[in-house]
Amino acid sequence: MIDLDDIDFAILRLLSEDGTQGAGAIGRVCGLSQPAAWRRIKRLRDKRAIRGLKLRLDANKIGFGVTVFLGVKLALKGGVGLEDFERAVTAIPEVQTVEHVLGLYDYRLRVVARDLPDFERVLRRRIMTLPGAGAVEANVLLSEERLSGPIGQSRS
Repeated sequence: MIDLDDIDFAILRLLSEDGTQGAGAIGRVCGLSQPAAWRRIKRLRDKRAIRGLKLRLDANKIGFGVTVFLGVKLALKGGVGLEDFERAVTAIPEVQTVEHVLGLYDYRLRVVARDLPDFERVLRRRIMTLPGAGAVEANVLLSEERLSGPIGQSRS
């Protein structure tokens, strides 16, 4: 963990809202010169508090109208390793995220599909045939709100 002050948190908050902002714009909001803001951003990247920028696509607008969260329990028989399952599941293009979790299921997957018949095809032909795949529970996403998370809150 690195030491962060209120200005560092303000910078993180601003970048989490729009990662394309330059150091000059961030400096103006935070009361810093452009070089001072740049140095802080560089320090945050060097310390891995900022791990990169991601492009967020609107799945609906590019033809993927269904998002499903799958809980996957690995089958105990067969002795398939976690690495084998992870390697196979990450090769499926419709699988957006793979999270190894503790609880009722071993993995939580975020899967996108064009529609429910397309999701059924992905489930039957790709996911259920994965090495070690056992029980699966599906939850269809109805709506999603992006929350600011811990950096969106006051540090007081």
